[in-house]
Order: sequence, then C-alpha cells, then structure tokens
Amino acid sequence: MTEEREESLSPHAVRSRNSHGRRRPEEPDPVRTAFQRDRDRIIHSNSFRRLKHKTQVFIAPLGDHYVTRLTHTLEVAQIARTIARALNLNEDLAEAIALGHDLGHTPFGHVGEDVLDELFPGGFRHNEQSLRVVDFLEKDGRGLNLTLEVRDGIVSHSKSGVDVLGKDWGGVDTLEGEVVKISDMVAYVNHDIGDAVRAGILTGSGLPAEVVDVLGQSHSRRINTMVSDIVLNSWDIRVCDIIKRPAIKMSPPVLAAANTLRDFLFEKVYNPRSAEKETRKAEAVVRFLYRYFNRYEDEMPPEYRLRDETTARRVVDYIAGMTDQFALRLAEELNK
Repeated sequence: MTEEREESLSPHAVRSRNSHGRRRPEEPDPVRTAFQRDRDRIIHSNSFRRLKHKTQVFIAPLGDHYVTRLTHTLEVAQIARTIARALNLNEDLAEAIALGHDLGHTPFGHVGEDVLDELFPGGFRHNEQSLRVVDFLEKDGRGLNLTLEVRDGIVSHSKSGVDVLGKDWGGVDTLEGEVVKISDMVAYVNHDIGDAVRAGILTGSGLPAEVVDVLGQSHSRRINTMVSDIVLNSWDIRVCDIIKRPAIKMSPPVLAAANTLRDFLFEKVYNPRSAEKETRKAEAVVRFLYRYFNRYEDEMPPEYRLRDETTARRVVDYIAGMTDQFALRLAEELNK
C-alpha cells in the first residue's frame, strides 16, 4: 500500500519497487518501503547517536547553540525533504541519504578528517567512511544492509574544494542524491555564518554585499532564497549520455552568490581556524591516538578487531567513530 502511493511521484523519482536492492536480500516490510526502512535503521544506529557530540566547525564551543554534526544532519534532511517534495521526488529516499551522509565524520570536524587523511596510507574521506559505517561497522560488523540507492547517495554527497555545481562537482545516480548533495551546501554555508558570529569572527552585517543583495541578510532569507531557486530551476533537461533527465540546478545569479559565500567562509572562517590553539590541540589528539593504537592494537574494543583488515585500517575506523569529548578523555587517560 505504501509503495502504491509512490506511483504519483515524478517519472524521474526513484520508486522503492525499482530499487536495485541490498547487498543481502531481505523480505519486504509489510508497512514500510525499502527507503523508509533505511531511514529508520540509520536513526537507530549508534553512529547516528554519536553525531550529537561531534563538532561541525567550532571545537568544544562554550555556547549551547553552536551547530553539531547532528544538528547539521537534521538541517540537511529538512532542506532535502523540502526540495524533494516540491519537485515530486522520493522524499523518503532523500531523507535516508541525508540522515546517513555524515555518519563517518571524524571527531573535531574537518580537522580530524585532514589528520587521518595525512596519516593513513590509503587516505581518508568522510563520505567513504560513512559508507564503511553502514556497510561494515554498525551492528558489530554486520552493517545496516541499506539499499544501493541510499549507499550511492551517501558516498557521493561530498566534493570538497570545488565550485558548487561546477565541472568537478560530481554526479549522483539519483536525483534524490543530487538534492541531498546541494542541500548539504545550503545548510553549512548558512549555519556556519551563525556560528562564526557567535564566536566573534564575523558580524551579522559583515557578509559580502553581492551575497546579501542576491541571497538576503538573514539566515532564514538566505536559505529560503536558495531553496526556492533550486526548485524553480531544476527542471531544465540536460543530456547524460543518451538519457535525458532533469538536473538539480540553481540560477546563475544565485549560484554565483552561493560560491562567493562559500569562498568567503573559507577565507574568513575555515582557513583562519587552522592556526588556532584548540585546532592544534585537536590535531595532536588525533595524531597521538593513531600512533598509540597502531602500536597497541589489542587495547582497542573487540568489535574493531574483528574484521580482516590492516591494523591502520582498524585504528582509523575506531578513531573516526569517536566523539570529540571521548577522544579528548581517552588521549588524556592514555597519556598519564
């Protein structure tokens, strides 16, 4: 019955009955669609719960209103659901991808990611780690057994260091996944402004004039402008090889303003924070834990030693799953 409701979706939406399935086949649920089951599995996972104690940008902030990895994830899910509903796409699929997209993020935000990327021979990217979480690490190594569509959206959501919707932006197999990818950007460029104002790095009136003129001055106005623009501009036809489908897009003025805002945040917020004392401390903690557990692997929890992987791979899985405070406490205890 629930799957029948999806028949009214856009021809370009992914329907649960057309899913490419799971790595391990399962009997259908009598009430929920495949993508609803994925959403519920993610919400009830340990990795999802830990997001509430993982940093977004500001490490160990003193205020109560700074964004955490969990609140960021919920904002992305809300934005993605709004866009998916307006475009008559599969809202459940978009929500599941959004809720799972950052499960593999390290403690201390991108600081922890950068250190592990430097230390681990295979490199580290949080989107790939998020896929490892849902495939292998949850449920004592059994994983969540999610659908291929959700797994693809999770691993394809991130493309750092490139222009939004630029030539290196990268694609996702589903429009719902593309919606999450752009929703991620809409969320972080806006909530990171608020955190920077709280931290005294920016003032509310300090944004570039060309951004304010196009997107608006307030947090809500900027998000509303960007979301409305995505909805209004996402049905032009593009050619992907021989298959035509709508593209998730923004108008040139709004896209230019979004990229200007993103570049502004890197210049004024993200890059300067790399020189701060708390950032240096976070880097030192991750380096210490990586070297310590590579030397004393037997001191890691048993569940991280079950898989037939290299020691370094198991250590990275353990550290990436830590919350900020757990990593700080553990490093302090091991240093005694």
